[in-house]
Amino acid sequence: QVQLVESGGGLVQAGGSLRLSCAASGNIFKINSMGWYRQAPGKQRELVATITSGRDSNYADSVKGRFTISRDNAKHTVYLQMNSLKPEDTAVYYCNAEGLSRELEVFDSFGQGTQVSVSS
Repeated sequence: QVQLVESGGGLVQAGGSLRLSCAASGNIFKINSMGWYRQAPGKQRELVATITSGRDSNYADSVKGRFTISRDNAKHTVYLQMNSLKPEDTAVYYCNAEGLSRELEVFDSFGQGTQVSVSS
């Protein structure tokens, strides 16, 4: 099994910044992609950003230029720097990791989520 633990959420005023972190642990041989998703009340979960082991990144249009994803491959950790936050960024943010276990089985795991609330 692979466990993902997020941290760094909280309440911030519009225009402010937060940095989310997520550490993966457990039966890991290789992590190919790590990323962040979010789900606002009454809405479906949506992709925020992803990053490959080669550090190629992909962002939702709504966060481009404001959010930056990065990762530390040695620590199996992914970060999300969120700047210029808007009330519409309010959501539960979930970390995701896709890769291979030591038995070379594919895993696709999500964390428990961390709340980000942006006040106007």
